[in-house]
Amino acid sequence: MVDDNPDWPSKAYQNDRFLYSNAARTLRILSEYLEPHNRFENMDVQDTVVFFGSSRIKPREEAEKALEAAKADGGGGADIETCERDLKMSRYYEDARELARRLTEWSKGLEGTDRRFIVCSGGGPGIMEAANRGASEVSGINAGLNISLPHEQNDNPYITRELNFEFHYFFMRKFWFVYLAKAIIIFPGGFGTMDELMEVLTLMQTEKLSVPVPIVLYGTEFWSDVLNMEALVKHGTIEAKDLELFFETDSVDEAFDYITKELTEIALGKPGGNL
Repeated sequence: MVDDNPDWPSKAYQNDRFLYSNAARTLRILSEYLEPHNRFENMDVQDTVVFFGSSRIKPREEAEKALEAAKADGGGGADIETCERDLKMSRYYEDARELARRLTEWSKGLEGTDRRFIVCSGGGPGIMEAANRGASEVSGINAGLNISLPHEQNDNPYITRELNFEFHYFFMRKFWFVYLAKAIIIFPGGFGTMDELMEVLTLMQTEKLSVPVPIVLYGTEFWSDVLNMEALVKHGTIEAKDLELFFETDSVDEAFDYITKELTEIALGKPGGNL
């Protein structure tokens, strides 16, 4: 077939018709491995602390303003109950922001090692923004693994520019979440967060990770409402010991103490990829 491009013939790696064709899908997938690998290497990033959570959770200040506006309008515009719910949920944004800030400060202050544990998120708004924001507030480099979606997902302004990624394939994005992860904190979220949680728990349960990764389920009220892990034990689909794969808490202090203890005892002596 003759191309209607006036510059024909073109080099294969400059031929967009080919590069975006089914025949070149393997090249596109490989690019989402090699290009991030190169950037992480250039920034000397070997270890990440990954934050998962909803893109819909608002900062407290934004949620407060929305509720005030709804009350001033007498409920004629925004739904007051929805705004009250959003304000209640905003505590998770502020907790993620604070936890990311404290973990970044701790990492930057490590002595006797050149290892650094950088905050990594899905790059979007909500909990993801909170994590990147907390790290950036103490001048910590941080990563955002964004993905092209028709809605909800735009990169937040707090990601370190050189570590701001845009993925097409979910499975390559999840690979990079896990490959460098030395700890994972999972805040309240929807389908995407559930998918990420189950993926990581499965990898831990089946011992596919070369280094055990501490997993924190943050938000006891939320997780007790939406997940009944004990029921899985009751019905024999998981073992009781599988409940030890994660640590549940509602406290920034507890999450910080647990993660830093685990990172100090397990991860500091074992750099490198985790798959």
